[in-house]
Amino acid sequence: MMSGSGLGGELSPYMVFSASEWGELRASTPLDLSEADLERLRGINVELSLNEVVEIYLPLSRLLNLYVGASQELYRASDTFLGQLPGKVPYIVGVAGSVAVGKSTTARVLQALLDRWPNHPKVDLITTDGFLLPNRILEERGLENRKGFPESYDRRALLSFISDIKSGAPEVRAPVYSHLTYDVIPNQSVVVCQPDIVIVEGINVLQTGTASSAHPLFVSDFFDFSIYVDAEAQHIQNWYVQRFFTLRKTAFADPESYFHSFSKLSDAEAEATAVRIWTEINQKNLEENIEPTRERADLILQKGADHRVKTVKLRRL
Repeated sequence: MMSGSGLGGELSPYMVFSASEWGELRASTPLDLSEADLERLRGINVELSLNEVVEIYLPLSRLLNLYVGASQELYRASDTFLGQLPGKVPYIVGVAGSVAVGKSTTARVLQALLDRWPNHPKVDLITTDGFLLPNRILEERGLENRKGFPESYDRRALLSFISDIKSGAPEVRAPVYSHLTYDVIPNQSVVVCQPDIVIVEGINVLQTGTASSAHPLFVSDFFDFSIYVDAEAQHIQNWYVQRFFTLRKTAFADPESYFHSFSKLSDAEAEATAVRIWTEINQKNLEENIEPTRERADLILQKGADHRVKTVKLRRL
């Protein structure tokens, strides 16, 4: 049913499952999502069917449900040992992957499925976009063309946010990002109030970089479980270009959109622009910062050209 070696026969810390093999691990987990629910959860140009939810995401929600339960028991045991009242510590799941690979859809589907388990009814989803530095600061630092790279985030604020959640703080606030204006919204925040599970989604959430003696911690140090959504770079480029074309007719058409000028491009100009942005920014970020973190994940979802998950790799305990 599973392979104990990596692809190509090399030793691997992962157990490797085909989509159908992974689907068998669903056991009797019921599907509580409808087609209407799924329509709201899908990302732009992301192909996702109820069959794939049953085969891939239901088993994953079952695994995480078991892990969350075991974690809660461990915290209770620790509190008993220390002679203190049980505290509520959220279970944190990180979801990483390239722009346009479908990680946001993965995060939303997992939130919807986990939210339906009776023993952890409150599941929050936070994206790291809100922790991007404001455009004016990026411009001051000459980073306007490196948005999404590790140095474009307020890493101290993001680390503080995750640390506060993991410490059981009753209320933690995260900044909000607007994809319409392509910037952080001033004086606006989302409040996280001791949920059972927090899903943190972002392209660089597994990235570490070089630890300094003053700040040796990374966001991923606070994750209880991490997921990397993977695909071949050429497939992701194709999806990025397709998404660009869709946005050109929808979000970019809004006069308030930061990218409104792109809505006036011809098909040829739009394709050339999308490929240029992908090659100069997103592909470079993928190769330099995102893809190198893949093997740090507890679980890797490997997609094929049709956006469907073909292989699941689960790290051995």
